[in-house]
Amino acid sequence: MILTILQARMSSTRLPGKVLRPLAGEPMIGRQVERLRRARRLDRLVVATSVGPEDDPLAAYCEGLGLEVFRGPLDDVLGRFAGAIGAFGPAEAVVRLTADCPLADPRVIDEVVLTHMESGADYTSNVLPVRTFPKGLDVEVARTEALLAAAAEAVDPYEREHVTPFLYRRPERFRIASVERSPSQADLWWTVDTPQDYAFVSDIYQRLYPVKPDFTSQDVLQLTGGEAS
Repeated sequence: MILTILQARMSSTRLPGKVLRPLAGEPMIGRQVERLRRARRLDRLVVATSVGPEDDPLAAYCEGLGLEVFRGPLDDVLGRFAGAIGAFGPAEAVVRLTADCPLADPRVIDEVVLTHMESGADYTSNVLPVRTFPKGLDVEVARTEALLAAAAEAVDPYEREHVTPFLYRRPERFRIASVERSPSQADLWWTVDTPQDYAFVSDIYQRLYPVKPDFTSQDVLQLTGGEAS
């Protein structure tokens, strides 16, 4: 089974509450989930948020969508992932996604998962060693046993907050695979960190979603004048 964990929180420092801000009439995380559900290689989708009361509305909204929700530590996100695996596993691999990427591309997700399974890697991404996809299309996949080893052994706060560095920082121990595209689109910023990012993504949804709810990355590129795939 491929377990997908979508990490989310309300306490973003630059744009608090962003995951519940509206996009085309629905909270941002709901629009992202809508896109993720089009991926063919994701067997189970879980939202992992914190036990903090500020995340109560987020958990309630996700449960209202019929999503499974795991709540764990706010800052120890690696520990939160381990808890979600324990609650909703067993799984052969875990896909890590973040809830500030409402332009997530199901086809890219499927490509990274397939590469991971075919390569036999412990960790696969479309981010390392060189980013070639737009920021906001990030996908990471880890073998479950490797991720649980990281959760058991990592002591560096950075490794616990960002989930996967324990794996990719140790290529002598863990087998690493990657997915790249050509030409590179690494200069494109499609994630939501700031009010300006939110305005950009809102404009995309206002213009594309009413006419094509399953719009693709290619549609976004054509709309914004980006380079074609």
